[in-house]
Amino acid sequence: MSDAYAEINGRPADADNLRIPALTGNYGHFSALQVRGGRVRGLALHLARLDAATREIFGPGLDGERVRALVRQALKASGAEDASTRVYVYGPDDDPTVMVTVRPPQDLSPEPQRLLSVPYERPAAHLKHLGGFGQLYFGKKAVREGYTDALLTGPGGEIAEGSVTNIAFWDGSSVVWPDRPALLGITMALVEARLPQYGTATVRRPVTLDGLGAYRAAFVTNSQGIAPVAAVDAHEFTVDAELMQTVWRLYAEVPWDEI
Repeated sequence: MSDAYAEINGRPADADNLRIPALTGNYGHFSALQVRGGRVRGLALHLARLDAATREIFGPGLDGERVRALVRQALKASGAEDASTRVYVYGPDDDPTVMVTVRPPQDLSPEPQRLLSVPYERPAAHLKHLGGFGQLYFGKKAVREGYTDALLTGPGGEIAEGSVTNIAFWDGSSVVWPDRPALLGITMALVEARLPQYGTATVRRPVTLDGLGAYRAAFVTNSQGIAPVAAVDAHEFTVDAELMQTVWRLYAEVPWDEI
């Protein structure tokens, strides 16, 4: 597979059909799938996300079987069974355009992350929308300053999410997800739903920067995987090996769905 392959409405991307996303600009949404052997974790969640966001942004829904067919076709044309695949949805409102991109597979490094808190929250945070200049700007700023990523926060230092991740905190008895407007990531949803089955309670409540001392550990999740957090700004966390083994194990045991 080459570095990237793309199809728009089932046709290889070319100068003609690329005008649709080019002229549409950043008004749209997407879902990111890590495909292995033609399968993906949480496929039903991805399809539900794409349908709901398409209805909210454009009006018509997006049929899941159409999405599956388009992804299968793009994977076959690219020659990839393992890939990092994205499904983008653009206008026009009455007939949304679907673009599928296929790139080499990506996995999140298990190395502990150091996060830089920034005073920024994504607009319409429940949507995985395009046009995220703020999160990209702060994410790159964090890397330039020696951090792994940015941690987005609202008024009073209330934590929302990472620039491309969800974050969870461990207080010794429960995994705590910040109760602030944020994207419900697919990996977060899969982990949150399964934690009780592995003997670990999970809750949502406000988490603030000045309240980080109440937590023993933290980790982040996104489509590429799960990683522990070593620090938020100057606040250091111990990597809880038992917690991470539980989270990694339950995620590894999530079934892979055939596309």
